[in-house]
Amino acid sequence: MKYNQIDSKLFVKNRKKFMAQMKPKSVAVFNSNDIYPIGADSTMPFEQNRNIFYLSGADQEETILILFPDALDPKHKEILFVRETNEHIAVWEGEKLTKERATEVSGIETVYWLSDFDKVFFDVMTEAETVYFDTNEHYRQAVETETREDRFIKKCKADYPAHQWAKSFTIMQNIRGVKEPEELALMQEACNITEKGFRRLLSFVKPGVWEYEIEAELLHEFIRNRSKGFAYTPIIASGANANVLHYIENNQQCKDGDVILMDVAAEYANYSSDLSRSIPVSGKFTKRQKEVYNAVLRVKNDATKMLVPGTLWAEYHKEVGKLMTSELLGLGLLDKADVQNEDKNWPAYKKYFMHGTSHHIGLNTHDYGELKTPMKANMVFTVEPGIYIPNENLGIRLEDDVVIQENGEPFNLMANIPIEADEIEELMQAK
Repeated sequence: MKYNQIDSKLFVKNRKKFMAQMKPKSVAVFNSNDIYPIGADSTMPFEQNRNIFYLSGADQEETILILFPDALDPKHKEILFVRETNEHIAVWEGEKLTKERATEVSGIETVYWLSDFDKVFFDVMTEAETVYFDTNEHYRQAVETETREDRFIKKCKADYPAHQWAKSFTIMQNIRGVKEPEELALMQEACNITEKGFRRLLSFVKPGVWEYEIEAELLHEFIRNRSKGFAYTPIIASGANANVLHYIENNQQCKDGDVILMDVAAEYANYSSDLSRSIPVSGKFTKRQKEVYNAVLRVKNDATKMLVPGTLWAEYHKEVGKLMTSELLGLGLLDKADVQNEDKNWPAYKKYFMHGTSHHIGLNTHDYGELKTPMKANMVFTVEPGIYIPNENLGIRLEDDVVIQENGEPFNLMANIPIEADEIEELMQAK
């Protein structure tokens, strides 16, 4: 892995939080992700299942974690299974976790080779009554591929039909949303790497540059700072492209007079950052572009102040909608009649700001975390309002990642990344 080793104390704490919410005589099982084929002998880069990583720190394929707090044998309260390594694997694929290394990474004393799983699991199941499955029920998930976890669930239900079943998602949704200090430090590092990439661009962008060249500059800076690369597919949208919310082709030339909307950020140690900035290709905004830019910035700043303990996510978005409505009236994009006659299910401001303002962020860019209960300290949210005006070939989105504090305004993990229009211009023109 490119990242520095994470202290196993984080994963010890995470397991304790999870096990504290398990039913009596229950066992929870977490499987690593598959390595997915492309064709012939090619595969996609491996990405670890975020739940098993959150609980163990194990960042390789063919790994299984068992949590069984009521095990009669103390060594079976926490068990990690890893793929058996040998000299042949070391030559062809590189280092894999040994049993000793797996313990060092995870803090789990009992480590078996994966080939022992069926035998050990049978012994565990003779004591357990309920099995927690790691189902993905995130509100944005759209998984069509059968996963390693799916195959395990089918086999487990067939082999142990007399057991009861439960889902890990409810617990994970609860505990993953509130970050530990170690997690906040990892997310800060991801944001710091993102800052380096963004500052690099301010001296690189000029009329005639191609969107994919900007992408290449970012990737270079991210990887040289121990990131695997982008936390999500990068959006580098110049001119009219900025009005396509998930524009990812990044294949157009940036023209003098246009604004580039960039939704790009680095990951670090599997933790995401999520940044949006909008910069002028020429290094200077037009008067109109700056008016729209500053309107979005005011909404972002005011919306950020609302992210405090006790805030309800759904009500928060309604309040942000009011802020945006006021700004759109000031820009002449809406008039009072538009607002008075609006459909309450699709308010007038949605014509120019059609997406949400905030989502949880952490091990996933759209992370696990409760949305129907009041916000809590140490939850981390994005704040990302935007205004999109197709007939002006202009789209502006500004986004930071902020930590909810017990007292006071949220802490901005991206506070050092330039965002004021005047500062952006100054830095771009200093090249």
